[in-house]
Amino acid sequence: MRVEIWSDIACPWCYVGKARFEKALAAFPHRDQVEVVHRSFELDPGRAKGDIETVTSMLTKKYGMSAAQVDAGEDNLAQLAAAEGLGYRTRGRDHGSTFDMHRLLHLAKEQGRQAELLQVLYRANFADERSVYSEGDERLVGLAVAAGLDAEDARKVLADPDAYADDVRADEREAAQLGAGGVPFFVLDRKVGVSGAQPAEVFSQALTQAWGERQPLQLIDSGDAEACGPDGCAVPPQH
Repeated sequence: MRVEIWSDIACPWCYVGKARFEKALAAFPHRDQVEVVHRSFELDPGRAKGDIETVTSMLTKKYGMSAAQVDAGEDNLAQLAAAEGLGYRTRGRDHGSTFDMHRLLHLAKEQGRQAELLQVLYRANFADERSVYSEGDERLVGLAVAAGLDAEDARKVLADPDAYADDVRADEREAAQLGAGGVPFFVLDRKVGVSGAQPAEVFSQALTQAWGERQPLQLIDSGDAEACGPDGCAVPPQH
């Protein structure tokens, strides 16, 4: 069975949702027969490579929130991430284009290192002190090497803006065709779709359903699972 996951490195719900899915997959009886493929989805596809701003600035512009409200939302996200065993830096993160990261993920897919690179990129974006946007291509090269890729292969991709660009755009078109208005978006064997960072129990249900059925894609969406869409990422309410 194949599971395709559309996501963006800048999406906190993708970061959390991936961990929840992996928890469900680890408990799935047929997990050794499940292939996981990560697909590209940019939340901010029109953003130029050098257009970088703080997460606080980006969120206040999109939602009209105060900085205090942004901080509260980030603190809550950190708690949700911690519940999944993930680090989450709540202050000082920045936001920019993820296009080059998606291109590197397609290189990594060819070399069987896609899952490793995605995990490295998520951790770098959400937990590390250093930026993945403002330090130039060599920062991404270093992350690619940490995931097991060759440094020169990564440099060649980053130096050529056309390298894997069509692959990224093809993933994004396919997401639209499947009805994905936001991410994370999970498609299991092209039979079952799961939208948002659902609890692990929902992913377990979807895995069981997809394994046992042969029918057109069904969308599982409880209506309240958090996701990131074209207008940005919803900030969780403070409890």
